[in-house]
Amino acid sequence: MSEDRITNLEIKLSFTEDLIEKLNQIVYKQQQQIEFLYRELKSIKEQASSTGGGSSGNLKDEIPPHY
Repeated sequence: MSEDRITNLEIKLSFTEDLIEKLNQIVYKQQQQIEFLYRELKSIKEQASSTGGGSSGNLKDEIPPHY
């Protein structure tokens, strides 16, 4: 009976280690995506500030194109 218990615990440990490895890979990929999106957002902000962000700077003051 004790041997069966040890075997079951070893099986659970093996599955747990596999799950942890998969979760680590997911976290790593998500971190890469976050860093990529951060760089993209930074680039977009730099482009917007270099172009002046519009003529008046306030969207409420701009006339819609259909007028």
